[in-house]
Amino acid sequence: MASSPSSLTRASRVLAPGGWLAAADTIALDYDGRRQRRRVLTAAGGLAFLLDLPRSTLLRDGDGLVLEDGRVVVVRAAAEALTEARAPSPEALTRAAWHLGNRHLPVEVRADALRLRPDPVIEDLLARLGLALRPIMAAFEPEGGAYQGAQAHDA
Repeated sequence: MASSPSSLTRASRVLAPGGWLAAADTIALDYDGRRQRRRVLTAAGGLAFLLDLPRSTLLRDGDGLVLEDGRVVVVRAAAEALTEARAPSPEALTRAAWHLGNRHLPVEVRADALRLRPDPVIEDLLARLGLALRPIMAAFEPEGGAYQGAQAHDA
């Protein structure tokens, strides 16, 4: 029988990577799963808990979720289907990043490529801008955005 959210141990704090001595368990979440404020989760080792953060927070790979009993569950960014876009020059990559930012899309900016979620319309735009596209499976760690501020972690 499944536990109700009210009977589960709560995780209501986030620690920066390495901010604990030992982890009780690990949970792999895709980008959408790492942006939720309140949700019942089950970690890799079977530990069920209620994610109950005070505000919406983008969890990053390596963050620690602190359970109310003091145990920590480590967050891992799960691999998901992405499109990687590579440009023939730094200028072309910058231009493409501008177009994606102008559309307020989550984008992972790398030194030599942009990564984003698959979208045929956006992929057509990038191809017309001269970028080479390829599907990949990888963890998605997009930029937080100018208005999101620095990642909030407990000390």
